Amino acid sequence: MLAARLVCLRALPSRVFHPAFTKASPAVKNSITKNQWLLTPSREYATKTRIGIRRGKTTQELKEAALEPSVEKIFKIDQMGRWFIAGGAAVGLGALCYYGLGMSNEIGAIEKAVIWPQYVKDRIHSTYMYLAGSIGLTALSAVAVSRTPALMNFMMRGSWITIGATFAAMIGAGMLVQSISYEQSPGPKHLAWLLHSGVMGAVVAPLTILGGPLLLRAAWYTAGIVGGLSTVAMCAPSEKFLNMGAPLGVGLGVVFVSSLGSMFLPPTTVAGATLYSVAVYGGLVLFSMFLLYDTQKVIKRAEVVPMYGVQKYDPINS
Repeated sequence: MLAARLVCLRALPSRVFHPAFTKASPAVKNSITKNQWLLTPSREYATKTRIGIRRGKTTQELKEAALEPSVEKIFKIDQMGRWFIAGGAAVGLGALCYYGLGMSNEIGAIEKAVIWPQYVKDRIHSTYMYLAGSIGLTALSAVAVSRTPALMNFMMRGSWITIGATFAAMIGAGMLVQSISYEQSPGPKHLAWLLHSGVMGAVVAPLTILGGPLLLRAAWYTAGIVGGLSTVAMCAPSEKFLNMGAPLGVGLGVVFVSSLGSMFLPPTTVAGATLYSVAVYGGLVLFSMFLLYDTQKVIKRAEVVPMYGVQKYDPINS
């Protein structure tokens, strides 16, 4: 009660409060002086409460801003992603011109190919033949699954069971292929390779609903990107991109988390559009850099694996 009374008195003008305090008895003065400390905690608690309310409002405002539908902001985010892709394409074209015209002081894989032994050339040739075969088998599997209503309905269901089964099938098929020896068990190795290509085709089968012309355009764009970046990797110094493994792994984690986040946030919000752009445009640039890394890794592996060593070269795994 005394603290409340003092608070009320402090709210009065000083010209009213000062005469009353000076005319008071010494006992009242001592009582007021002793209980003066009661005022400070009340003010601190009020300040902390205001700061907490302000912080709560700031967090709520940020949350509302992230989840607020905004066509203008979403358009700007999409444009930033497109400019990011354009910048990456310009860098790739510049690298192609720089290395392709021989302006680098170091020799690239295309110059070293002249002095390669025949077995290194055969390894690289067989690796890319299996790659082309994998792409063809995947396309055939996708068409077959798209014409099978039961499998197509399962792949387009979008439930957690479908997602979990898809991940388990891809990872399991990949581990099965890599675990079988190419030299000792060529038959089971090729069967596992066919199974893996079939699983990949089933995964991409829902893309067939987009229609033939759009898929053909996407295939041509993909062929152009793969061809151009493979040429860059062949013309660049032989170990130029082999040191990008750790940064690429970090980028893959960022794209994977963004892909998962875009599943829970609608793309009409700022946060959802941002995650979607990171997953699409960032993923395109990331996997283009992975193509540079993998191309030189295939070449390096074909060069360093001994011809008569214990560990044989495996073109399917490569």
